[in-house]
Amino acid sequence: MNEEVLIPKMTRQQGKVTRKKIKISFLNLVIVLFCTLLIVGASFVNLDIRHYIIPADLFTNKNLTGADFVFRFFLIPQIPIVMFICSFLGKRMATTSVFLYIMAGLTIAPIFALGGGITYFFEYGCGYILAYLPAVIIAGNLLNKYGFLDMIKATLAGVLTIHLLGILYMVVVALVKQIGSEFIYGWIVSQSGLKIVYDIILSFLLIMFGKYFNKALKFVLE
Repeated sequence: MNEEVLIPKMTRQQGKVTRKKIKISFLNLVIVLFCTLLIVGASFVNLDIRHYIIPADLFTNKNLTGADFVFRFFLIPQIPIVMFICSFLGKRMATTSVFLYIMAGLTIAPIFALGGGITYFFEYGCGYILAYLPAVIIAGNLLNKYGFLDMIKATLAGVLTIHLLGILYMVVVALVKQIGSEFIYGWIVSQSGLKIVYDIILSFLLIMFGKYFNKALKFVLE
């Protein structure tokens, strides 16, 4: 077979490879944007959490009602969703999705829970959002094999990174604004108290689901 016969065949094969790469890149973009919208949607969801507690006034003379034995708070499931996206997309694509969410909220639209824009840097909760980036990078590095122990490590590392950096950022903003220690303590209790436990539990469950979504994604892209 001479070169004149081989050249058209090779050209057709190269064309098919190019179209396949373009198709996969477009699919990646769609999935990343969808996950970015998923993070946006999660910021406007409040889960009504209630569970029984032993009230501090149990051994006092205070008359207690049934409400005193129930602890209630609202949980925004954004952190578990971020961990799900990390498990689903992998480190690279998840980082891209989170980065788009942060940049969109700071520059384009008020998609954060309390608004958006450059001035959001001065909000107490901004540190939690900024911490999504290092969290998905750290958790993504731990999810290479998706073993059970790896998923536990990724959950703890991701969730604790977000809360610890979020608390540190809040303390700095509070000190700049000269807010007292009572406010700082109350904020930590309300935003990173018992909520950490729920974030860890939900994040682990969603990371487990994300494992199977990740397998399906790899199958589609191959």
